[in-house]
Amino acid sequence: MTGLRRYAIDVGIAAAAGAVNAIMIHEAAEPGSVPPDAFAYTLGVLMTVPVVMHRSRPVAVLMACSVVLFAYYSLDYPGMSPISVLAAPLFSAVNAGHLRWAVGVVGMFFLGGYLIVVLQEKIEPLQAVSVFLANGALAVAVILLGEVVRSRRALAEETQERLRIAAEEREIAAARRVAEDRVRIARELHDTVAHSMATITVQARTALHVHGEDPASDQVRTALSTIRETSRRALRDMGDTLGVLRSVQGDDQGRPGLERLPALVEAVRAAGVPVELTVTGTSGRLAQAVDRAAYRILQESLTNVLRHAGPEVRARVTVAYEPDGVALEIADDGPGGEQEGGHGLNGMRERAEGLGGSFTAGPGDGGGFVVAAWLPRSAA
Repeated sequence: MTGLRRYAIDVGIAAAAGAVNAIMIHEAAEPGSVPPDAFAYTLGVLMTVPVVMHRSRPVAVLMACSVVLFAYYSLDYPGMSPISVLAAPLFSAVNAGHLRWAVGVVGMFFLGGYLIVVLQEKIEPLQAVSVFLANGALAVAVILLGEVVRSRRALAEETQERLRIAAEEREIAAARRVAEDRVRIARELHDTVAHSMATITVQARTALHVHGEDPASDQVRTALSTIRETSRRALRDMGDTLGVLRSVQGDDQGRPGLERLPALVEAVRAAGVPVELTVTGTSGRLAQAVDRAAYRILQESLTNVLRHAGPEVRARVTVAYEPDGVALEIADDGPGGEQEGGHGLNGMRERAEGLGGSFTAGPGDGGGFVVAAWLPRSAA
């Protein structure tokens, strides 16, 4: 509704109220009252003029109309119902949330009129109630209508606000999931490529060294074969990881887990690092996220052994399946490992703690470097 149209409607309401007042003053007959004159009609019209602004200033209009109406009653003109003047201001005041003002003003007029009728005109109390019953019921109806409209509007606004908040929360959750997926994919790529490339580097160095001494040596063929298989495995792992971006369901089928641990150990052994593998307990049912995280922690740790432990190092891998989780330990006897705060260690810690597990890494008691992690069987 445009402002001009709303203003025209309010002017019409004020004019109608003024006309009703003029009719009521003309037809009013009350013994002992002052006969209506021009000033009475003037007051009848003036008390409806503020109604034009009842939407924008409901309480002020209600009070202005009440003051002029009280002046009319004070001059002892014939009585008339206040509801014809106050209906629109009452509705707007209640609709704006000023219920107490509306009830107070109406109650003042009706209670004052009732006391005057009972005490001054000596009418029986019950008979006086019947005199005000119809107009009182009309005033209550106007107030209730205003409250219903206000409540419905407030409910609509609250519903819209909830929908807006829900939409914002969905957007935030979606952005968070995207960010988490990016971090997870980056971590998967780091783990896959770092391990495989480290193995390839070591094997390439071995192949070049042996080839320089004896081109016909079987060790050259073994090293080159290892390079080929490791590269192929790296490409396959990378394809599985990137497949998450193309998958609608984003499932984890085909992702590496602890079933590939023997192959991982053999690849590290082929790279020239003796690895002792100890597995205790039974694997049972591990959540896919736990199975994959355990493999990645072992893979990253062994990669760190290849990269940082130095020559003639030995590694020991222990996997202990427990009733409520799986414990991992990777220890080497080299001079030292990756320092705290490296991306590899941070990634392993994030994997473990993100699933509700624990992670520690640091120099061993007898030298070397020890990585230990515990993961629950079910992801947190």
